[in-house]
Amino acid sequence: MNSRSSNFKIYLGSAYLIVLLICIYFFWSNFDIEDFTSYEFIRENKDILLKYKDNNIYFLTITFFIITILLNLLLTPMFVPTLIIGFIFGKWLGTLILVVGNTIGGVLLYLLARTFFRDLIESKFKPKFSKFIKFFNRNETIYFMCFRFMGGGGTPFPIQNVLPVIFDMSIRNYIIATFLGILPTTFVTVALGSGIENIVDQNAELNFSLVFYSPEIYIPLIGFGIILIGAFFIKKFFFK
Repeated sequence: MNSRSSNFKIYLGSAYLIVLLICIYFFWSNFDIEDFTSYEFIRENKDILLKYKDNNIYFLTITFFIITILLNLLLTPMFVPTLIIGFIFGKWLGTLILVVGNTIGGVLLYLLARTFFRDLIESKFKPKFSKFIKFFNRNETIYFMCFRFMGGGGTPFPIQNVLPVIFDMSIRNYIIATFLGILPTTFVTVALGSGIENIVDQNAELNFSLVFYSPEIYIPLIGFGIILIGAFFIKKFFFK
């Protein structure tokens, strides 16, 4: 029975890796990253996209919510998707989509990793993050929430999602810590994306002096600064 269960996990885990690689290949085969970073491309398609959003708000909200979950399962860094969702949906709805979507996606990835890749994750990350285990064992909810808030101390977001495997965090505590821990940085990043939408609407050409003097941009950047200061003190006093 144990042998069958082990083989089943190997098959499912292999299937997940195959799907992951296919999705990555499909994306890079069909999309050019320069299009997404081109100011002209963004400006030319902004009105079309936002008009479509206004006419199909419920459909697009559900679609991007599902996309957010899938991006977590595909181990995608979330900074650029967060800016894009902020650009399209604005601060409040964008934050709601991302916080809930990232929490659910993170939980699903954590369950997947804990079930099928526990040995691999422990062998790769337990030696590197052993100093954090003693903190998490004291109060896993508080410390993982602080860990999330401080951006994992530079740890990539996908790795943050699976890291609790090494100390076997409960699902309930994972959800609470993730939801509250990512909320501040998500809101600030979404606000930055929303500010970019306003800048694009007001300026035919990209002018960095106007961009950084715009309150839609410098206020979120100040927010980032406050979060970094907060993360510094959290690291200093909670993760000595």
